[in-house]
Amino acid sequence: MRTLVVGDIHSGVRALEQLMDKAKVTPKDHIIFLGDYVDGWSTAVETIDFLIELQSEHTCTFIRGNHDELCKAWLIDQKENPQWLAHGGTATRDSYLNADKEKWRHHLNFYESLQNYYLADDNRLYLHAGYTNLKGIDYEYFQQSFYWDRTLWELATALDPNLKPTDPKFPKRLTHYKEVFIGHTPISKREVVEPQNRANVWNVDTGAAFKGGLTMLDVETKQFWQSDPVHEFYPGETGRNLG
Repeated sequence: MRTLVVGDIHSGVRALEQLMDKAKVTPKDHIIFLGDYVDGWSTAVETIDFLIELQSEHTCTFIRGNHDELCKAWLIDQKENPQWLAHGGTATRDSYLNADKEKWRHHLNFYESLQNYYLADDNRLYLHAGYTNLKGIDYEYFQQSFYWDRTLWELATALDPNLKPTDPKFPKRLTHYKEVFIGHTPISKREVVEPQNRANVWNVDTGAAFKGGLTMLDVETKQFWQSDPVHEFYPGETGRNLG
């Protein structure tokens, strides 16, 4: 059984379908999705439908992303958040306005079931964004950090690449887990790029909401697969490319 981790989808279900074929995913694989399932492309409802159906036949773990929380808030009260609308929420809102309210209720159950993080038996940690407490996730004061924080990736990228975990200067925040897999901060918005590793942190957000591709990574072997640039599946749409 492989453990496969998938970066931020941002409603790009067509790219996800291609990726599943490329990686030859089977029901024996465990697929961990790092969040941000919506906001970007026009197929938000279809993306969540696909994920709900997928978990009926595959072992899936779904992590909560900040865009998923923003979408859930709108589904509950339809109070429009201008910042959300400007960063992909308009396409998501329009997708849901074309769906019936029973679909909304079904999808709300999905959003409410998302996990803030997943810590595997092999001490690999999966979460959307990061954490700030030096002692690790169990001591985090603000649960929103798990799907909003960017300082974890900033810390990892700022480190001297020659610094080892045993070095006293190695950040204590990173010493608690064998590896940490995140999305949230796109590595590139302009082109398809590979997932990046800094220290023991892997960033799998390769810009699917913009002009990048969607990425799936085998956490053990580090083999990865990528879709075509996601915007090519949605001609005439801008995604989160704001100009």
